[in-house]
Amino acid sequence: MSRLTDHLIVISFDCLSSLDFSRLEDLPHFQEVLERGSYCNNVKTIYPSVTYPCHTSIVTGKYPKHHGIVNNTFLQPNRSSPDWYWHRKHVKGTTLYDEAKKAGMKTAALLWPVTAKANIDFNMPEIFANRPWHHQIPVSLFNGSICYQLDMNRRFGHIRNGLHQPELDDFVLESAVHTIKTKKPDLLLVHFVDLDTQRHYHGFSSDEAMQAIQRHDVRLGRIMDALKESGIYENSTLVALGDHSALDESKAIKLNVFLHKHGLIEVNKSGRILSWKAYCKSCDGSAYIYVNDHSDMNTKKVVAELLKNLVMNENNGIEKVLNQEEAGAMGADENCAFMVEARKGYYIKEQIDDTFIDHITERDVEAKRYTLASHGYSPEKEEYTTMIMMAGKGVRQHVGVPLMHLVDEGPTFARLLGLELGHTDGQVIEELLLI
Repeated sequence: MSRLTDHLIVISFDCLSSLDFSRLEDLPHFQEVLERGSYCNNVKTIYPSVTYPCHTSIVTGKYPKHHGIVNNTFLQPNRSSPDWYWHRKHVKGTTLYDEAKKAGMKTAALLWPVTAKANIDFNMPEIFANRPWHHQIPVSLFNGSICYQLDMNRRFGHIRNGLHQPELDDFVLESAVHTIKTKKPDLLLVHFVDLDTQRHYHGFSSDEAMQAIQRHDVRLGRIMDALKESGIYENSTLVALGDHSALDESKAIKLNVFLHKHGLIEVNKSGRILSWKAYCKSCDGSAYIYVNDHSDMNTKKVVAELLKNLVMNENNGIEKVLNQEEAGAMGADENCAFMVEARKGYYIKEQIDDTFIDHITERDVEAKRYTLASHGYSPEKEEYTTMIMMAGKGVRQHVGVPLMHLVDEGPTFARLLGLELGHTDGQVIEELLLI
């Protein structure tokens, strides 16, 4: 298969929404991409629409049930901070960066989710210290490219302030610019999180979120300048995309409080889980309900009836309940017993303390106990789509595709690089490409 571009630069602006499109049209660097290329401002995300499944769908072209990254974090009921799906080993099948490497291409990834220990030439994976005895620097180093990360930290580590934003994205930006200038990778994947963070803790349309979008425009411009200074701009394809949108919420549903009340979770006096028959695993705007024993039909029947009754009262915040087959048909984890979708204004947490529904206060947000906006909701929610724009070699100009799915992006990127991802759930969007 012929290759349409020499360099593919994919920039993910986490939580970039279709609702942001009109603002982006007025920002100089996003505007430049739109003037040179094409776009879709109606990209349907996947279910659950949280960051790690989304980014894995982008590079595989598959739904979570097929690529295996069904949530951000693992089902670990007694951990206050569950482990995340950090490592490449959890992804089933191949990825865009795997196929690029097999084809002899030079690959790089900066904070792209689920790339720890991946076979990427210049890899700074998204992973954090999640045990008291862990330290962030060695955890990052030993899960990515050691020498490369040491060099980036030596050059730009002073910019970082732990995991805080916008400093973390500023560090990623400088690393990306330097990588473009010195490595000129065939494939570069970059993940920026500033906007997602601001929306979580200040709200979807907050001043802080709007300022993050402006910072992203500056970051995009810096990357474009790096491509120009490196002499590869004309032979490169630049992609700017979102992975999901977000919705404001003011109430937190704690379904495990409800399950505990009905005898399906047993806890000791300190609140530690001793045993569970059914457990709610949060995906923020949605949640999986798992049954500990898959053959326990009685528990499934009890839970089904309890959830049915919850939906009947809008004040419980549950919009819809999917059974196992329906969740699988949406592309979600087929191992769940049920999947629960929150109503607008609500999201779902895993705590087993106090009341079933908490009204979120400023103090909750300051303590990072709760957020003011979230994602994870169904792709069928209104005004919840994301977007993509792309420009450069191999891309048509001034084409607006009316509808795409997140799983179409991987096959489309693979086609640009002359690669195949094998069987995917998405398809190449040929209207965008000069084929």
